[in-house]
Order: sequence, then structure tokens, then C-alpha cells
Amino acid sequence: QVQFVESGGGLVQAGGSLRLSCVVSGRPFRDNVAGWYRQVPGKQRELVALIYSGGSTNYADSVKGRFTISRDNAKNTMYLQMNSLKPEDTAVYYCTLRIWGLDYWGQGTQVTVSS
Repeated sequence: QVQFVESGGGLVQAGGSLRLSCVVSGRPFRDNVAGWYRQVPGKQRELVALIYSGGSTNYADSVKGRFTISRDNAKNTMYLQMNSLKPEDTAVYYCTLRIWGLDYWGQGTQVTVSS
């Protein structure tokens, strides 16, 4: 069973920054794809960023140049540094770990950006 502990969400003004963290336990972290998704009420969960075991990354177009995903395999932790936040970034953010094609999800952390 995979367990996640997410932290770092909160309320911030537009243009501000937040850093999300997600500690993973229960399954190997180093060799698996890690990522962040977000969801607003009434909409589908959408990809924010992925980071592969080798360190390569993918980002949604809407966050490119503003968000940075990273991982510390020694700490079984993934991060999402969010800069230049916009009101449209408001959502519940979920960390995920993909193991053998299956996605395991954290509990989510609320990010609210005020205008």
C-alpha cells in the first residue's frame, strides 16, 4: 500500500509563490514516475507536471515557465515549486506515483490564489 503525506498548500495572493511537498512511503519511489495533478469542482483532474526516474520532466502548457517539479529520491519526496501564481491556479493539488501503469494518489492539498 502506498501512502502519501502532502503539505504546502494554502492561500496566496496573485503573483506569489508556494511550494508543495509529497512524501511517499510503502512502495519504491526512485524507479517510478511521480507527478502532480489538480482539480477544481465540476472539472476533470488535469495534469500539472510529471518527473521520470531519470529526472526528465513534462509540464502542462498552462504552467510552463512558472512551476518546477523536482524529486529527492533519498527522501522519497516530490516537490512542486509554484511561482507567479494566478487565480486560475486555484485547485486541489494531488501528488501521484505511477507503479506498473497504475496511478496511486495523495489526499490532495488546497491551493487558493486570490486576485
